Amino acid sequence: MLERFRQGWQKVMRPLASGLLAMHVTPDMVTWIGTIGAVVMALVCLPQGWLWQGALLITLFIFSDSLDGNMARQLGRTSQWGSFLDSTLDRFGDGAVFAGIALYYAGPGHSTLWCGVALAALILSLVTSYVRAKAESLSMDAKMGIATRADRLLISLVAVEITGLARVGVLAHWFCWALPVGLCYLTVAGAITVGQRMTAVKRQSES
Repeated sequence: MLERFRQGWQKVMRPLASGLLAMHVTPDMVTWIGTIGAVVMALVCLPQGWLWQGALLITLFIFSDSLDGNMARQLGRTSQWGSFLDSTLDRFGDGAVFAGIALYYAGPGHSTLWCGVALAALILSLVTSYVRAKAESLSMDAKMGIATRADRLLISLVAVEITGLARVGVLAHWFCWALPVGLCYLTVAGAITVGQRMTAVKRQSES
């Protein structure tokens, strides 16, 4: 869903990437800073119930996911190491967001049910990424699906933001259901995406 907007987003990020390069900041530095920042914000803010604040701060650090690649292309230094580092650290960021949500429900959110659903969404997001990586290691394609990484991040962070604003009275109280609904969607969509990718790999292996 969101992958189609990636090209336009890269154009928006290009001036910022150029500015960082001019200050001798490297793409790897941006990758590490973005990941560490997102992980810390997710595991500090969300378990404390600081939902809307956490979602905003995580989003700021997530921007580095597009920024580091843009910087590498401007330098003409795209490499296997950069791709490997980016993909590996992405898993930490994704995992921290869902872990933070699960810890929120295990703590101030007071819901074993939604904690479990958050963990299910976490597991499926990791399996989704693994299926693609394993397929590519076998020279096959498995990028398809209704829940790509960009989709998962957008839905989870928007749901956290809306629920957080509802909890502090900025939005109507019933908006607190945004996060549970988002988690349900991501769990179902994650399972479907894994099925779609496994089916695609099976077809390619038999062709």
